[in-house]
Amino acid sequence: MKLHHPPTFFSLVLRALRKYPGRTAFRQGELAVLYQDAIDFMGKVQAVLSSHGMRRGARVALLTENRYETWCASVAAQGLGAATSWLHPLSSLDSQVSQIRDVGATVLIIDTDGFTMRAHELAEALPGVSVFHVGEAGPGADLLALVARHEQVEPVERAIATEIGTLNFTGGTTGRQKAIVREAGQVALMSIAMNSELELPDGVQYLAIALISHVTGQLIAPTLMRGGTVHLIKKFDAGQVLEIIQRERISATLMVPTMIYKLLDAPLEEFDLDSLELVVYAGSVISPDRLREAIQRIGPVFSQVYAQTECTPIAILRRKDHDLDDPASLAACGYPMATAEIAILDDSNQPLAAGEIGEICVRSPSVMQGYLEQPEATRQALAGEWLHTGDIGFSDPHGRLSIVDRKKDMIVSGGSNVYPREVEDVLAAHAAVASAAVIGVPHATWGEAVAAFVVLRDGAEAEAADLIAYVRERKGPLIAPKQIIFADALPTTPFGKIDKKKLRAPFWERETRLI
Repeated sequence: MKLHHPPTFFSLVLRALRKYPGRTAFRQGELAVLYQDAIDFMGKVQAVLSSHGMRRGARVALLTENRYETWCASVAAQGLGAATSWLHPLSSLDSQVSQIRDVGATVLIIDTDGFTMRAHELAEALPGVSVFHVGEAGPGADLLALVARHEQVEPVERAIATEIGTLNFTGGTTGRQKAIVREAGQVALMSIAMNSELELPDGVQYLAIALISHVTGQLIAPTLMRGGTVHLIKKFDAGQVLEIIQRERISATLMVPTMIYKLLDAPLEEFDLDSLELVVYAGSVISPDRLREAIQRIGPVFSQVYAQTECTPIAILRRKDHDLDDPASLAACGYPMATAEIAILDDSNQPLAAGEIGEICVRSPSVMQGYLEQPEATRQALAGEWLHTGDIGFSDPHGRLSIVDRKKDMIVSGGSNVYPREVEDVLAAHAAVASAAVIGVPHATWGEAVAAFVVLRDGAEAEAADLIAYVRERKGPLIAPKQIIFADALPTTPFGKIDKKKLRAPFWERETRLI
């Protein structure tokens, strides 16, 4: 570490683990892993990877469900000076092969308990990649067996803060996925910012529900820095989550909004949730009405983190910032993090006044270095020395930020702009509606027409005409949907966001212009 460099992510994690050696770092089913156990495991993983030829500058891909072994292995690899890249667990074989090739990974660590068939497919498709499997028998070397046989060895730090630490991919809801280049020191600064501003309690019992390869994993290091325990589960089930919160006295968790909606549709009152101090929601915008319901039924424990893969974190809406008497607060996404400068810019990159709608742009030590080997996309994203988030929003005179919608999701109907989120929030306020997603569909006269996919609450009934009238009465005819499509569920990306690309595809596949 040089004089003015931040710590690397590896050194930050190792420091936290050494501070509380006798505490439980991870709970995974019936397994409890002490902080010292995690240190020992990381040291042995480093020794195994080094003995198989890994050197500083290598690139390591990981495909896994939520488990401590693969998370610790990723940190250990970074400590050796390697850059890690998490694969999307629900991506196709071709997509995962492309990601591995795009980042130049020479090592693949794969959870064969969750991905046995895919492990064999990847090994066959990538004969030049060294495969280590974690779990049941699979291709390549058995990482856990090699670790078990290895003598104890102290972890070593070979990483440099200004070298690449991670190469994680954008969510891929539109266009070609891009690998985000982030330095090892930047990864550490992300955890430091989260730990500083997220209001995690000391000794936090953190339930990691969503994929740790995404934002859920970004709270693991802060949990360890607080001397807490990470409880890992492999999939979201509302009943199971409520039972674990009650049994393990969980004090903090992170959910995407779709998970919160499902939790609200479960029998909450049958469980003791008094241990919950913090529920972070992130990943996509939340319905203000469903957020209000969550606060009323679970308590004032909700906090929002606004972030994206290109920059994490950007803003935070703390628990006390949620005011049930101020509807605007429930639609906001927060105040800038101490580490972030935010501006609302117009299409000419000029700043707009408070209340004016434009693109949310960010400067921060956490902003990516760029997209790997995509200079034009990098130039566009970082134009004018700002990260252009692609989110349309505004700030109030106090600096509180609100998102109107994604720039790419905006509907242009008859020359007027319609923001899908505005329609979605109105629909979600209807007593019969559990969730809604709004897209633009081709229209011969207007160019695009507003269409809404609606999931009804269990046992509820509603007519399409009634829902259209409900929006028209509250917002006028311009943004009222021209059609309602009822669905049992809305498609989501691997990270829990509504997959509007999939919703749009049937309507636009025969069009020559996607506008």
